[in-house]
Amino acid sequence: MKAVQIESAGGEELISCNPADGSEVGRVKIFQPAEVREAVERSREVFHLWKTTTFADRKRLIMAARDVILSDIDGIARLISAESGKPVAEAISMEIAPVLDLMQWIARGAEKMLRPRRVNIGLYRLLGRSSKIVYHPLGVIGIIPAWNYPFSIPLGEAAMALMAGNTVVIKPSELTPLIGLKIGEIFERAANLSLPDSPTNFSLSPLVQIVTGAADTGAALVDAAPDKIMFTGSVATGKKIAAAAAKNLTPTVLELGGKDPMIVFDDANLELAAGAAVWGAFCNAGQSCSSVERLYVQEGAAEKLTRLIVEKTKKLKIGPGDQEDVSIGAMSSERQVKTVEDHVEDFRASGAKIETGGSRSPQCRSPHVSKGLTLNSDTETLFFEPTVITGATNEMRAMQEETFGPTLPIATFRTEEEAIKLANNSEFGLTASVWTSDRARGRRVAKQIEAGSVCINEVLYTHGIGQTPWGGFKSSGRGRTHGLEGLMELVQPQHIHTNHIAILPDAWWMPYSPTAIQTFRGFATKFASGSIMKTARLLPQLSRRIRELLKKQ
Repeated sequence: MKAVQIESAGGEELISCNPADGSEVGRVKIFQPAEVREAVERSREVFHLWKTTTFADRKRLIMAARDVILSDIDGIARLISAESGKPVAEAISMEIAPVLDLMQWIARGAEKMLRPRRVNIGLYRLLGRSSKIVYHPLGVIGIIPAWNYPFSIPLGEAAMALMAGNTVVIKPSELTPLIGLKIGEIFERAANLSLPDSPTNFSLSPLVQIVTGAADTGAALVDAAPDKIMFTGSVATGKKIAAAAAKNLTPTVLELGGKDPMIVFDDANLELAAGAAVWGAFCNAGQSCSSVERLYVQEGAAEKLTRLIVEKTKKLKIGPGDQEDVSIGAMSSERQVKTVEDHVEDFRASGAKIETGGSRSPQCRSPHVSKGLTLNSDTETLFFEPTVITGATNEMRAMQEETFGPTLPIATFRTEEEAIKLANNSEFGLTASVWTSDRARGRRVAKQIEAGSVCINEVLYTHGIGQTPWGGFKSSGRGRTHGLEGLMELVQPQHIHTNHIAILPDAWWMPYSPTAIQTFRGFATKFASGSIMKTARLLPQLSRRIRELLKKQ
């Protein structure tokens, strides 16, 4: 167990616990549905003010938020580690550093990306028309992030939403609520620093509000009908959110996980590929939607690559995340550990071989107790050994279901075509990687893999590149976050069309007549061809039609 809901004098509370030792990290209130609706309404009121601000004002806010984070990197990293179990090293490298980069990029680039854009409307220009696209913010963005990256995901999405002119309500995971409150604190401090002379007091009406609680609180946020929902989590929960959001026609962006393949050809740098596989499979204890969960290696390189991976895996230190030399921290919850145990047992039962790991870490056992409150009746650890498995095949259940834990199953292939087929044999399609010294083959294979992001001789880290779109194919989700494509999810385009010579009636106006029909045939056969030469032959007929309309005015 990782979080506990209790009754207290002040109402319902959620206790957040450190998965490494069960100690209490802190307590937060559980927002009731009425309170969530009130938060959304406050956010909507502030939106009508915030949308009128300049990009310069918005940039000052985001850059001030960066300064707040930079002033307390170590404290924030310790909080991330305490609530999520991940090593402090990963809290800095995989959460804080990437979101700082995203923040400076979106702060400096949003105005240019959202600048009104002229549209080439072809031959309609000859009729004195022009079109442009302008972008309007949506309103209130509801963000429901996962527990595995509780800082970088909601903070990055909030920064992009604010730069687009929206306001934000975040419902953090019940496993990491204090990190959610920290995000709210960061933006509140940033508003006080960057908008001290604002005619409207944004600090009293927060641009970013945090509503803590469990599943019911998240459901209440969806029911409160914000203008868009950004959700990161499981396929099952994503389907429920999409169904609930549909009642109010609330659009959604859903990032729903993956079963990401890594393809290693025999001409690849195997030493490099082995290091990438170990990091890609075991960082954050394997609790990344873009973790390497299936490794396919060409038969000629299988023995050497497996040996290198096992050697590197055995050198990894398991322990509490606050220790600087720890590489594998605690997993998030007993439920998640049991999923990993189930999949490892499925591999065993199906004939695969456990090369190293395969069980909870015996050296990290400790009772899960929080200030006298027993959170788990036994003394089982939430630390699971990084596990390398050989002899895996796609027919095994654990090669199809998302594990979300520190396992690395290895399968073999013979040909390029077989590798592509194996990689695509999944309901998921978030990320993938191809490892080869042949760049042409790398590009050829990458284009055929059904995934939202495909790396060539790289693995996993592209969520950290805020300038690029993030999202998947198939059951891995809908929509995008990050990049220009992610920014477009946070605005609504408006087409403005202008007639610059509004003197004569349009040829297609009423009343219709035989002359009108003949003119319309000319539009279909000549104007709609896109050819200026053909359209020129339409001018006499067009002139007759305009004269006809002028006579009937």
